Amino acid sequence: MKSMSIPAFATPRRGRRNLIAAALAFACGLAASLCVLDARAQSEESELPPALGEFEAAALPPPEQPFLVPDVPQSFLEVAQVKERWFTLKVGAAAVFDYSAFSQDAASLSQVGRQEDGWQVRDLRLILRGALGTDYKVNYFVAGVYKGFDSDPERTWELVDLWFAFPLGGPATKLIIGKTKETFDYEMVGDSANLPQQERVLSPFFVSRNVGAKLSHVFGAEQRMTLSGGVFNDWWTKGESVEGSGTDVSARFTGLAWDQPDSKRFLHLGVSGRYAGADNNTLRYKGRPESNVADNYVDTGNLSADHAWHLGLEALWNEGPFSVLAEYNRAWVDSPASNDPTFYGYYVTASWIITGETRPYDRTVGYARRIMPKGRWGAPELVARFSHEDMDDGSVQGGKFDKTYLGINWWATRRWKVGFGWGHTWLDRFGTTGVTDSFLTRLQWVY
Repeated sequence: MKSMSIPAFATPRRGRRNLIAAALAFACGLAASLCVLDARAQSEESELPPALGEFEAAALPPPEQPFLVPDVPQSFLEVAQVKERWFTLKVGAAAVFDYSAFSQDAASLSQVGRQEDGWQVRDLRLILRGALGTDYKVNYFVAGVYKGFDSDPERTWELVDLWFAFPLGGPATKLIIGKTKETFDYEMVGDSANLPQQERVLSPFFVSRNVGAKLSHVFGAEQRMTLSGGVFNDWWTKGESVEGSGTDVSARFTGLAWDQPDSKRFLHLGVSGRYAGADNNTLRYKGRPESNVADNYVDTGNLSADHAWHLGLEALWNEGPFSVLAEYNRAWVDSPASNDPTFYGYYVTASWIITGETRPYDRTVGYARRIMPKGRWGAPELVARFSHEDMDDGSVQGGKFDKTYLGINWWATRRWKVGFGWGHTWLDRFGTTGVTDSFLTRLQWVY
């Protein structure tokens, strides 16, 4: 069954359904019609954005001086590559370790039980990527991950990505087939290691990975707009029937409303839509309060449903070292037994990089990547965030919460990050309001 969450507009349900279906069909059709442009059309998440007009990841420049924190030398990492005319291989890795602590009042304990303090291997990932072929190159991407407490004990290790990207006429358009991310929600389409906040909050509205095919296109020489769309169904990986496994269709369109050539001042806007088919006629919306080890603070339980429609709005304003990132997700569940409930969520995140660096914006995918510090002492970043989720509607009482977050990230090198954050959550559920304070310390290394 699938997990997600949703909100409501005042238009009739059939009218809303037809409107969003038309928008998704138009977006996917437009993406298909634009396929006239090498599988290299998109730099990978751990690398720098391509230079303006390019599609290959930009080379990592040498630091102005050695960083205070030691790191693996670039020369060593370059040895772990294969570069043949017909085959290339590049090894990547990520390691994320967390310590979480909680303080709850009596109402919170009665709502969700005691949240346990402790360490977690949040992510331990090995990545293999490269290209196959000579004149016509097909990119591939394989990632295996240790999921920590995020998966069942029998599935601690998981193959999270396995896809091939086929060029369609040129570097601006590509077709990806395999297990990959859907084209919905800024928090999900990018790498979480790039975000100012430590954890995603809109997880009820999307799935981490799915099996299917998606098209992406980058518009024009200035690369100011992107369009992507895909169809997904993972029935064969779960041993289910095609009829019992829900099909998802998603599309995302982004654009730069204004920008400067140096990419230090820009306004990114985006809209996305998602049709989420129900697995075995069941949907469920649940979410944690920006913590990977906390219990689900909002949870609708299983809903008898055929499908749901999701809408996502996103904006990122950047002015040198200052930025504000905001998202709003709204969805509608086709569940007559529950009076077609709607749920929604949003967040606003503000960031200030004290040493003046800018989180680099990638025009080929429509999101900002992680900070690349320039000085010996790295780049400290202050983060403030407010988020809200509401899973209450009519007979469905899944709860709702508000959360404030204050944090600091120290991007010690181009790969090391140390983060600390304090979150304050007000959960309104079961006729009472409970308060939880959470403290998260993170150590992260990404290559």
